[in-house]
Amino acid sequence: MTNNSYLCPMIRRIWLLITVLSAILLLSLRSLAGQTYHSAFAYQGLKRTYLVYLPSSVSKTTPVPLVLALHGKGGNGKSMELLTRKGFNKLADKKGFIVVYPDGIEKNWNDGRIDDSSNDRAHRENIDDVGFLSTLMDTLIRKYSINKDRIYVTGMSNGAIMAYRLACELSHKVTAIAPVTGNMPPLIIAGCTPVRPVPVLAINGTEDPVVPFGGGVIIGTLKKIKLGKVWSTEASVSYWAMKNGCSPDPVISQLPDYDPEDGTRVTIKHYLNSSNGGEVFLYMVTGGGHTWPGGIQYLPKKLIGRTCSDFDGAEVIWSFFEKHVLQNRKPTS
Repeated sequence: MTNNSYLCPMIRRIWLLITVLSAILLLSLRSLAGQTYHSAFAYQGLKRTYLVYLPSSVSKTTPVPLVLALHGKGGNGKSMELLTRKGFNKLADKKGFIVVYPDGIEKNWNDGRIDDSSNDRAHRENIDDVGFLSTLMDTLIRKYSINKDRIYVTGMSNGAIMAYRLACELSHKVTAIAPVTGNMPPLIIAGCTPVRPVPVLAINGTEDPVVPFGGGVIIGTLKKIKLGKVWSTEASVSYWAMKNGCSPDPVISQLPDYDPEDGTRVTIKHYLNSSNGGEVFLYMVTGGGHTWPGGIQYLPKKLIGRTCSDFDGAEVIWSFFEKHVLQNRKPTS
């Protein structure tokens, strides 16, 4: 009886200790995974919202890079996070940068096209998304310890075209861009006056049924309506190679066909520039559609085409971004 009386309280204490330690471990694991939360501010009379992923490794005193990931037409910040399978979040945990997924007005960005057919508010009212995203960068710099020389922008579709526009109009802030399934709209060329070379990594599918690889009219995914015109992918990339002073003849290579079942192959064109760092890449996905490489097949193939599984878009884009720092680039002539 004496032994049993002694053991019962001891077992309860051990069980309590195990429960407490398990709770501490669970909280620690959650902390290591970082935090995602929504935030907003007023800009030009509109409530502008965005999603922030803040890894636990980010210091309040050590400046870290910032990646803005812009969603496509009909999406939002959360859908962009999901499209990429949270790839940037996972990389942020490993590499120590902040990811922000802004929201366009009524799920669209004013990327500089005339988008009369869909009549979305962003284009109809000429919403100042360049100003909003510039103010967002300033807001994040004040709120967190952001390295102002390492601000990067990527985007999908409408967000990719918006990334091109930011390179044109915010080159003093944007270090490099990585547009995916988007081309340059001719209407922004007149105002495209970057003050510095902007490194570009473009990813485009040759069988994109929405934003044509060969240029022309953008066609809506579900409603087959005309959504403005863009240059071809080759013309878009060549434009930035010329702007940045790159060699006109790219170095061409091909990725291994890691997934023969996905129906795609990847050719890389690298326009070199050793003088100012303004290099330009094109990842040409032969057989690829209006999709994010390594991302989810968000609609049937008959609507958006194939998703390439030979590389992960987020990983390739971050590997490109982390090489570039704003202050190391010479002004354009």
